[in-house]
Amino acid sequence: MLRRNQDLPSALQDAEEAYVRANPESLRLAEVARSTMPGGNTRTTLHYSPFPLAMRSGRGGTLTDVDGHSYVDFVNEHTAGVFGHSNPIIQEALRTAVADGIVLGAPNIYEHALAAEIQRRFDSMERLRFCNSGTEANLLAISTARAATGRPKVMAFEGAYHGSLLYFGHGASRLNMPFPMVMSVFNDADRAVADLTAEAGEIACLIVEPMQGAAGGLQPLPGFLEALRDACTRHGIVLIFDEVMTSRLGFSGMQGRLGIRPDMTTLGKYVGGGMTIGAFGGRADLMERLDPSRPGAIPHGGTFNNNVLAMAAGLAALTRVLDERASARMNELGDRLRQGLADAVARHDVPMIATGVGSIFGLHFHQGPLRNEADADAYEKPRAVAIMGLKKLFQLDLLARGQYVTRRILGNTSLETTEADIDGLMAAFEEFLEVRGELIRTALH
Repeated sequence: MLRRNQDLPSALQDAEEAYVRANPESLRLAEVARSTMPGGNTRTTLHYSPFPLAMRSGRGGTLTDVDGHSYVDFVNEHTAGVFGHSNPIIQEALRTAVADGIVLGAPNIYEHALAAEIQRRFDSMERLRFCNSGTEANLLAISTARAATGRPKVMAFEGAYHGSLLYFGHGASRLNMPFPMVMSVFNDADRAVADLTAEAGEIACLIVEPMQGAAGGLQPLPGFLEALRDACTRHGIVLIFDEVMTSRLGFSGMQGRLGIRPDMTTLGKYVGGGMTIGAFGGRADLMERLDPSRPGAIPHGGTFNNNVLAMAAGLAALTRVLDERASARMNELGDRLRQGLADAVARHDVPMIATGVGSIFGLHFHQGPLRNEADADAYEKPRAVAIMGLKKLFQLDLLARGQYVTRRILGNTSLETTEADIDGLMAAFEEFLEVRGELIRTALH
């Protein structure tokens, strides 16, 4: 039971103490892991204080942790978990693949069919190649564009996440690849076109998420992506849509949803049916440069590019599970959830905003416009400590209610999410606002 009329530090202390008491086995595993991994962690996205929950299993839309608690999953492997957990069709495809041999060192019976299915959905990918992650797909797409154009520079947007080696949230990550970058402002078409035009002769490609995911589910303003398409065409710059995350937002991704055709597209996350995968592709004249039968071809290796498990699982998932009807239902449920969250915010008059598109949703402790990282910083930087505390309180409160959500409050639905699951999350959010509303308003005044 949540206690009313607490200040933020007291509420956080109570919530954290309850969390520690409830999860002794997750705590033990976190402490053991510190002896072998920095911070007991090998994936920064999954870390949160005082320690992250360790999961033992997943079935359908539900997770079970090592202490025996069950949660409705709204993390869904950070949008990779489109199919929920333990889908029987995908499991059977994996069993068959394992039985036939998984490290064959040759083309296999699945990869060409999976490529054809992806091409059917994303017709801008006239030719495509597989790799092992979304990060890798973006690096390869950028490098292909640089090789094809002979130009060195890459244009991207503040707040963007194109993988662990191409992260531009609140400045460039120190792990980023040393591409010469031109940085611009998401959702500011005039600024973006001006920045691109000023260095057009040096820019090989412009890479953009059609909805900024890691920045909090920030959708494009009308006309923004169209302006980028026009400017890239005018200056002979390769337009890359990073649809690693957004491809789940429609049967043909955001490009199909918006009717905009990029020169190259990158994919990852779910298209391997839950296995490790990445893909990059686009115009035939760009991708044919990787054809090893051609003189002077650009080499692109990778032992597990066509790994049997990802090829088999991906083919089964895309041809037998994620059809147009299932995709539409998953995204419609996300729209319903986002509207319900926004309605609750309005009823309780708290400084919060619900963002996202389709099956991806975000929640922000914020007032005013929220179009890009600059808007976020203008409101949130002066209140950074309070907002960090509120996000922690939100996550701990909802975990206590059996709702698996992230600390940054960016979530998504899956094919296994039900109407009852949506109702349960909205009820938990309603209770959070009912009990914590005055605390939120006081902390962010």
